[in-house]
Amino acid sequence: MAENPHQQTPLNENNLLSRLRDWRAARESELHADGLDDDPVEMPDPRALDLVLRVGELLLASGEATEVVSEAMLSLSVAFELPRSEVSVTFTAITLSTHPGGEHPPITGERVVRRRTLDYFRVNQLHTLVQDAALGMLELEGAIARLRAIKQARPPYPNWVIVTGFGLIASSASLMVGGQLLVAAAAFLATVLGDRASALLARRGVAEFYQMAAASITASTIGVALLWTSAQLDLGLHAGAIITGNIMALLPGRPLVSSLQDGVSGSFVSASARLLETFFTLGAIVSGVGAVAYTAVRLGVNMELENLPSAGTSVDVPVLVGAAGIAMAFAVSLTVPPRMLPSIGVLGVVIWLIYAGVRIALDTPPIMGTVVGAVVIGMAGHWLAMRSRRPVLPYVIPSIAPLLPGSTLYRGLLEITLGHPVEGLLSIAEAVAIGLALGAGVNLGGELVRAFQRGGLAGSGRRSRPAARRSRGAY
Repeated sequence: MAENPHQQTPLNENNLLSRLRDWRAARESELHADGLDDDPVEMPDPRALDLVLRVGELLLASGEATEVVSEAMLSLSVAFELPRSEVSVTFTAITLSTHPGGEHPPITGERVVRRRTLDYFRVNQLHTLVQDAALGMLELEGAIARLRAIKQARPPYPNWVIVTGFGLIASSASLMVGGQLLVAAAAFLATVLGDRASALLARRGVAEFYQMAAASITASTIGVALLWTSAQLDLGLHAGAIITGNIMALLPGRPLVSSLQDGVSGSFVSASARLLETFFTLGAIVSGVGAVAYTAVRLGVNMELENLPSAGTSVDVPVLVGAAGIAMAFAVSLTVPPRMLPSIGVLGVVIWLIYAGVRIALDTPPIMGTVVGAVVIGMAGHWLAMRSRRPVLPYVIPSIAPLLPGSTLYRGLLEITLGHPVEGLLSIAEAVAIGLALGAGVNLGGELVRAFQRGGLAGSGRRSRPAARRSRGAY
């Protein structure tokens, strides 16, 4: 590989990311300069083609956004001197085409993502590989060896810790909306059992829609059983918090944010596919919880609308502890590196304080507090990602979890079940709007950072988005 011109100047942690874009732009100009067709043609190394495709496939399968995957692949293609490279990334397929020039035909490779496993630990390691290779700090053989090690590496948490983290999302959410310790423990157990039921169906090849429905049915049944027991023994338990916690654990925050991010960046096919994935997941949750609620009402279980669990705008200590717990537990379930957990816990508290503060100070509806909190988290997440040289999604996805509309969605389902369809549909529409506000706010925060950022990690600089330069007002 040719010597990287930027290797002559020492790189430090403060300018490492900011120079990646400028370096790639300069190298692309060299590779695409006029007159290259008359020069002797050197065929691209097939190992480099394979490496770029495999890195892109693993990034997309591990939960990274489409635009960032595309930019990472382009950076690698320039680093390993693949001439005239074009990348196409959709929801399930990745294509890389390179044209050697002269009389040689284009060389095109494609990989299809058939299985997705959210793994932000792996995403972080892949981003480090891309940065090192793009800045000339890693040769092709070393990059291939590191990719092999990343694929074989064990996650930072054993499987039982990830399952425990998933249950802690529900228990933290239950505490946050006013459930007692017994209710939080029941929410933990219900969510873990629902997750194991979903895993059992997955091993038998059942579609993911029915896996999610089974998880929500299992947890909701335990919640209804505790609600009936509390009513019979006059225990005064807020057992509905179990169902609320389980809904928050199952809500698809990651595909929702990624879908809006893809739409903003101009990847409309991927954005539509991710948004459809979000609504299918939401439909599975609604189907499962709705079926259990309807059955419970028909059996005479007293499910009242007046005492539904909700945190409102409280900033009491249990609510703030619950917000931090939800964020960190969500991060564990996504295999976020352990050293990032304290920052994510703080961001979970911050988004709740901003949400509650805006609603109290300005007397606004929930969606306004949600947007403001999400924008701040989007900006803070991008700033932390730049400071730590890590990708953005592991910061922002868990941090927005405290504002996921679990209680609003539960209220809507219960209103429909109790014979108030108009109010129920309005509540469900409000829950959908809050979810979209979360995704839009996070992306707006990122756009504000992008507008004033000189450069950065793939997909983060203001000069890195061709679609923006084609937009009106950019000339």
